[in-house]
Amino acid sequence: MPPGAVQLDVRSPYTGTVIGKVPLTPASGVAQAVEAAKAAASSWKDTPLRERTQYLYRFRQSLERDLDALAQLAASEAGKTVAEARAGLLKGMEVCDFALSLQNLDTGAHLEVSRGVSCEYRREPLGVVAGITPFNFPAMVPMWMFPIAVTLGNAFILKPSEKVPLTACALGELMCEAGYPAGVFSVVHGGREAVDALVAHPDVQAVGFVGSSAVARHLYAEGCKRGKRVLALGSAKNHLIVVPDAEPGLTAQAVVDSFTGCAGQRCMAASVLLAVGNVDPILDDVVFRAAKLEVGPGMGALIDRGALDRLETAIARAEAEGARVLLDGRGRKPQGEPWSGGNWLGPTVLDNVRPEMEAARRELFGPVLSIVRVPTLSAALAVENASPYGNAASIFTTSGGVAQTVVEGVRAGMVGVNVGVPVPREPFSFGGTGDSRFGHGDITGPSSLDFWTQVKKVTRKWSARTDGSWMS
Repeated sequence: MPPGAVQLDVRSPYTGTVIGKVPLTPASGVAQAVEAAKAAASSWKDTPLRERTQYLYRFRQSLERDLDALAQLAASEAGKTVAEARAGLLKGMEVCDFALSLQNLDTGAHLEVSRGVSCEYRREPLGVVAGITPFNFPAMVPMWMFPIAVTLGNAFILKPSEKVPLTACALGELMCEAGYPAGVFSVVHGGREAVDALVAHPDVQAVGFVGSSAVARHLYAEGCKRGKRVLALGSAKNHLIVVPDAEPGLTAQAVVDSFTGCAGQRCMAASVLLAVGNVDPILDDVVFRAAKLEVGPGMGALIDRGALDRLETAIARAEAEGARVLLDGRGRKPQGEPWSGGNWLGPTVLDNVRPEMEAARRELFGPVLSIVRVPTLSAALAVENASPYGNAASIFTTSGGVAQTVVEGVRAGMVGVNVGVPVPREPFSFGGTGDSRFGHGDITGPSSLDFWTQVKKVTRKWSARTDGSWMS
């Protein structure tokens, strides 16, 4: 730790106690990290792709070896359950698998376009790139970015949320263990000062971000103003559409899992249930199943006291605006002294929410489900389309025609049919539309390759030809 460095306390959402400390990185420290990355980028770029994948292969082996310990660490600082943290790591490993496949899949292209003339493209790294990631997935979201970016030949700087820096440090240690050259991967810590320093630095060529739409919009504008590539994923207000012919048991469980998983702290969580016509038996089952969930380590905690206060205020405001609280999670806490300092909110279901109410419009980021009743499928699509966000939407039905109408009609970039959390598996990429994404392309999958690289086109001719076309 540098002399005089300011230390940041890391508190567990489960207990409120300090579980670790990290030094905050000042702007000068960010500049040093960029300089080290810049120095490493040149030789790393010249390392053949096949050799670069060997480093990632060793990193992935270490991830698999330390999976349980990493899941425990991520859960302890993010408030996730251990099972959820483990699932996030496995999703990150899936992105590693995609990056490892690039040595065989992304081999460029070469074509003889005319007699004696050929064209090809070469994919070249940008140099120094950065990722700014949120608290809710301390391992998965960073691994959406750096395995692909580094394997493509870039030097990567990770700035994790200051609320969950410990998992990022552990990932950095595994990158060192894998043998990556110094400067190819580094971690800086802090809040806005560190972010601003990364975005402003002239040698940082591209920035990936996941967080709120307000910050995503700001970073996108600031980065583009400086000529950088920016892909910033923002907030979400995901809609689950339930129609009368939906399979009752499957639907009720999927809805509960979607809005309570990760304590509702994920951009793919169900937020609004659009009840088309009379689906009250399914809604009753949703409430019944959610009420049986035990608040505590088996469900997960909110990240901090500020999140709890914000959610309790939002529930009270919805109630004052006319919503009916079918299930109230306020005040619910697990038994036992170890959890008395934690940030707890039980599953909460609000009925008779109107589309113009805050509970139907703004991302609450907690285990709160707002039911908006609509008479027709067309009315449900109108509500979904009116949202400024476009991350995810799902339809619950046994009718293929209804499902296809929703798939074609929703605005969201990720759509589920009888799936409560429609996260695509790799190589199908992750990304929304509207105010859920600022920039072009997706953060994973094939389109991410173009974000982290520059495609160079080469046209060759070696000799004059008398039998050529106009291009010869």
